[in-house]
Amino acid sequence: MGEIEKELFKRLSDAVVDMDEEEAVAAAHEVVDREVNAYQAIEQGLSAGMERAGELFDEEEYFIPELLMCSDAMYAGVDVLKPHLRADGAAEKHKVVIGVVEGDTHDIGKNLVKIMLETSGFEVTDLGRDIPPARFVATAKEIGANIIALSTLMTTTMDGMGAVVRQLKEEGIRDRFKVIVGGGPISQGFADRIGADGYAVNAADAIRLAKSLVGSTSSAA
Repeated sequence: MGEIEKELFKRLSDAVVDMDEEEAVAAAHEVVDREVNAYQAIEQGLSAGMERAGELFDEEEYFIPELLMCSDAMYAGVDVLKPHLRADGAAEKHKVVIGVVEGDTHDIGKNLVKIMLETSGFEVTDLGRDIPPARFVATAKEIGANIIALSTLMTTTMDGMGAVVRQLKEEGIRDRFKVIVGGGPISQGFADRIGADGYAVNAADAIRLAKSLVGSTSSAA
């Protein structure tokens, strides 16, 4: 990575952490003007900034209002960069159903993964937050999804992820979908215990995981 790229990615990251929408837009426009890779700018700039904001939230230096303003800055930058993303992969768009499990209303991490998936060429159906297991399963069947992506930040709602996997098994359709999980309290060990296909530690990891999984499954349609 050249010095120009490093500087631009740092500007994007800092703009998100500083809740500075104008700077995020300005830096994103410079990325476009200098023909820097837009996906890398999202992943190593805006996404990195949002992950840092999440760390500040965990450390109780930032609270919900700050996190929302960081998110606004991130989206402002993404809006500039999105039209300049190069097509990635085959013409077929793999489908993802994503949402926050029942009982949890924390959705910033989920929103970041959604944006990154969309900018990576996936077709994403976002169910939102506080979603019961049956709705994940019904939607995945309805749209012919390849992946069901489940998020939570609360230990008290983690079993909702296992409930999705159990329902897929009960309906005899477990092999039609890849299930990935993520969020603060989630670990690889937990993913293994509930029978998920993968665990992502952050948004960038979720994209890498999704890409690897669609290489090993065909559409459920």
